[in-house]
Amino acid sequence: MIAGGLAALAASGARAQAPAKPQRIDVHHHFAPPAWLAEVKGREMLQRANTEWTPQRSIEDMDKGGVASAMISITNPGLWFGDKEVTRRVARACNEYGAKLVQDQPRRFGLFAAMPLPDVDATLKEIEYAYDTLKADGVHLFTSYGDVWLGNAAFEPVMAELNRRKALVHVHPTAANCCKNLVPDVPPGIMEYGTDTTRAILGVTFSGTAARYPDIKFIWSHAGGTAPFLAGRIERGAAALKDHDKRLPNGILHELRKFHYDTAGAANAGALVSLLKLVSVAQVLFGTDFPPGGSSADVAKSLAAVGFSEADMRAIDRDNALKLLPRFAA
Repeated sequence: MIAGGLAALAASGARAQAPAKPQRIDVHHHFAPPAWLAEVKGREMLQRANTEWTPQRSIEDMDKGGVASAMISITNPGLWFGDKEVTRRVARACNEYGAKLVQDQPRRFGLFAAMPLPDVDATLKEIEYAYDTLKADGVHLFTSYGDVWLGNAAFEPVMAELNRRKALVHVHPTAANCCKNLVPDVPPGIMEYGTDTTRAILGVTFSGTAARYPDIKFIWSHAGGTAPFLAGRIERGAAALKDHDKRLPNGILHELRKFHYDTAGAANAGALVSLLKLVSVAQVLFGTDFPPGGSSADVAKSLAAVGFSEADMRAIDRDNALKLLPRFAA
């Protein structure tokens, strides 16, 4: 683990470079199935880079950045626009498209299956289909749906089923209805995504969801948003809960330290110093947010500049992800 703050990071010795042979595992890599694009064109939070995605562009970027395998997932503006039937249809189309991509390129891609939340019944059916028929590697959720965050009691059946399956769950931020465009000229991706990630982390922990369902393996995007920076405040607030011992029998830090966090949008010392005061390097995973997040080569270069040791860089690049995704080990 890195210790001592920015000075220690800057002074650390080895600098990791993109290897000649691809070996990284990117856990935060987006794809844009045609059915999804048809539904989301013209909606808020759709970035142009996602409209131009192709499988070949992913592979080209992965090869340039030393990425052996990428976990594909849907990004903003998500799937939920108020129509349950549309959301069910588009989620299924995304998952079948993604599963075919994995079938065609099993060493290069893995699938975090899209879910039709906030429709709980449809989500339970999609979990079953994704795992039992499509053989997905995990599930992809958003931090919030409208103005309902993960941890809400309405989602309890979904969490119970994910726990039963010991699911790997990647969580991507969005901007809730309450909080879009609060400051003129400041798009939600700058601040709100990190804030909504923190809301979801607090929802999952303060509600007791994380403690009740300990076999869900959560990966939080963007180094956990603002949660690591706010860890002291979060710890004090959790301790003040009236039924703290029931919701968080092992304490809030126990839950936060069990989670995994990716480096997408956070491959810099400012974000990682806070994160690594909270968790060990073993909980950090390489992630790029490709295509809108930039190239995998640039993310790798930024991480190298932070000053990790070679051993820590190997862990972040690949070894930590292999513990969650062992099929990529061969």
